[in-house]
Amino acid sequence: MKTANFASYHIRKWYSFIEETLANETGQLADGEPVYKYAIAAVIANPYAGRFSQTLDALVDDSPLLGEEFGRRINALAGEHEIVSYGKAILVGTEGEYEHGNAFLTNPAADPIRVALGGGKSWVPSTGKRGGPGSTIDVPLAHKDALYVRSHYDSMSLMFGDGPSPDEIVVIWAFATRGRLHARLGGLQAADVQGLDGLH
Repeated sequence: MKTANFASYHIRKWYSFIEETLANETGQLADGEPVYKYAIAAVIANPYAGRFSQTLDALVDDSPLLGEEFGRRINALAGEHEIVSYGKAILVGTEGEYEHGNAFLTNPAADPIRVALGGGKSWVPSTGKRGGPGSTIDVPLAHKDALYVRSHYDSMSLMFGDGPSPDEIVVIWAFATRGRLHARLGGLQAADVQGLDGLH
């Protein structure tokens, strides 16, 4: 068993990514502020690698503390930029189960991140897969207060050159400061989400 260095977890590495988009794919300059996207990821030892366990408490129990740390890190990374979209994902090393990664994506882990962002009414879009070092993943993004704001359907593509090892899980959260540049497909607008229940 690897030595715990964050609550009950052994975290080998943290990643932080920043992406700033000034123009869209056809060269149209931003209609307002640029899109800032951020991602934070933790490479965590998987205590269940190579074996089956009916319960996954060793992953779930301290996940609220992990969520608090993700929340602290996104606020430090984004600085004065307001986060309006979010998403989450996992990459599970080949000795683990996909279910092991999903243990990090439950409400106990997500709620502290909502708190850190000043609230989030909508459920958090998520994805995941099993893979090894060099794997890429597209983390889905959606508006944090109303899931069906079309302009904020987006993703952030990430690659991890040094993880996960077979006995590790990479836990990933991505964030954005606005919707897509020049989004023009109609539907519910971000300005209209006040008072909605989050699923609209």
